[in-house]
Amino acid sequence: MNKFPSLLITGISILLLLLTAVACGDKEPIDPGPIDLPNDLLQFPYEPETHTVDYPDWLGEMEIPEDNPMTVQGIELGRRLFFDPILSADSTMSCSSCHNPTQSFTDGLATSPGIDGNLGRRSAMSLINIAFVNNGLNWNGSSQTLEEQALEPVTNEVELHETWPNVISKLQRHESYPQYFREAFGISDRDEMTKELAAKAIAQFERTLISYNSRYDQIRYGTGIFFEDNEFNGRDLFFFEQATVFDEHPGCSHCHGGVQFAEPDFFNNGLTEAATFADFPDKGLGEVTNVPSDNGLFRPPSLRNIALTAPYMHDGRFATLEEVIDHYSSGGHPSPNVSANIRPFTLSPQERDDLIAFLHTLTDTSFINNPAFQSPF
Repeated sequence: MNKFPSLLITGISILLLLLTAVACGDKEPIDPGPIDLPNDLLQFPYEPETHTVDYPDWLGEMEIPEDNPMTVQGIELGRRLFFDPILSADSTMSCSSCHNPTQSFTDGLATSPGIDGNLGRRSAMSLINIAFVNNGLNWNGSSQTLEEQALEPVTNEVELHETWPNVISKLQRHESYPQYFREAFGISDRDEMTKELAAKAIAQFERTLISYNSRYDQIRYGTGIFFEDNEFNGRDLFFFEQATVFDEHPGCSHCHGGVQFAEPDFFNNGLTEAATFADFPDKGLGEVTNVPSDNGLFRPPSLRNIALTAPYMHDGRFATLEEVIDHYSSGGHPSPNVSANIRPFTLSPQERDDLIAFLHTLTDTSFINNPAFQSPF
């Protein structure tokens, strides 16, 4: 009897099984196997050191969740997770791929590609002073806390395109992460490593990303330096309370006011012409609330370090600050809920330059160069 056909069929069957395993391997949870033993992390000390976030009183009050206090160990774990591509399915991208410290935690792109090369719908927002945002994170307010937001990019099919069971399995197998989780959260067994703890650590790190040492801050809060003439003129154009040179100019601080240079609200800034609420191609806040009148509304980003975060707007349509100012001076595009502050005004070339000079005073180079905010790898 010829055994060759049966051997061939058996070989093909094994090959098909292997191909299926490879095809599914990056999405199915990885079995950690016999790496775990009960209480296998007790060999490492759990001695958390409280971290007090240092910032001036005038910057506001940071809300820190009771169930996620700031510790030196938690922040360090979060920093490692933030910069580690282990969170992505193919280990090529990390949180920092779209939030680069040198660009004030943006990526310099209109919209960001994920591990598969597919582009997202919106520009990566800066994380500068993100701990002070309490009215909804992301452009459309889709997350309420940093802990909640930190969970999203891993499972987003356009971003890191991974599953959390896979991530946790990779972290459990890692030579160092089980110890880091033990030191940060006091777990006794690597089976206690969870996506929630990973998100808490990332959130702790993000709460340290605080800027308060721009040229504007130094002038405003009394260090003995002063605005140049063009910066001073630009300041008067920026703040609507002081914009008396051109009565028709509503001032930029309606949407970018306060110490964060971002109002805690959502606005339609006239980017998109829409005859009805249903005509916005990107629904913005309405995507979260399902309220038609919220369509086309977006959270204004902080203008701190704005000179470092081009391109601009939620879809990155403007490459320069000059283009941004030209958009606003044109009065924008009509739609049912466009802000009343979006209306035409006139600036001379010199006044536009002065306004941009003022915006450059919001640059804090000590923030982007802070060693504590850089990759540990």
